[in-house]
Amino acid sequence: MKLISLRQLKQQGQLFIIGCLSCISCLFASCTKEETEAGEWDNWQERNEAYFASLADSLDANPNQWQRILSFSQSAATTHDIDKYIYVKKLENGEGGESPAYTDSVRVIYQGRLIPSATFTEGYVFDGTVYGKFSTTTSSTTKLLVSGTVDGFSTALQHMHRGDHWRVYIPSTLGYGEDGSSTGTIPGYSVIIFELQLIDFSHAGETMPAWSSRRTLKIDN
Repeated sequence: MKLISLRQLKQQGQLFIIGCLSCISCLFASCTKEETEAGEWDNWQERNEAYFASLADSLDANPNQWQRILSFSQSAATTHDIDKYIYVKKLENGEGGESPAYTDSVRVIYQGRLIPSATFTEGYVFDGTVYGKFSTTTSSTTKLLVSGTVDGFSTALQHMHRGDHWRVYIPSTLGYGEDGSSTGTIPGYSVIIFELQLIDFSHAGETMPAWSSRRTLKIDN
């Protein structure tokens, strides 16, 4: 029979205590992470509805820069709830009087965010062509069908001119609804915020000119 010395017993006891403390530490870290993630989206529907409602104050305070636009899918002849509108903040005005139609293709620079939250104080970025600071000369562009975007995004595009740079606020009813995006990156009931610049557009059946980020934005009058 092999005897274990007192020293060995102490060492084994110390290792057992260290192992227990390590497990407790991992458990605490896991719980903290879960609590943080849960807190990120607590009362998400209510927070988003309150955020969108507060944009009316921005419109009232600065009607020359802010605008409320009824969704293209709604009739202007009837009264609608606020969630059938988008809000836009005009950051830079382009030129020209023509806007894309629903059947047109567009070339845009954009970045999409959620509303500010505990971890993402400027809003979680879920999509876009912007890397770093929003810039016509350094950001990438993408081509989209106006008809292929959510109603709020499509509504904004149909009111923009070439060169316009807007921040667009879209309620969930004109975005990804109560279910959120299919990828899971946008939770249900989310207000989505796009910084958006319309570079160019072409009508159905036409070819859009090639774009180089190194050239100066050319506006057709």
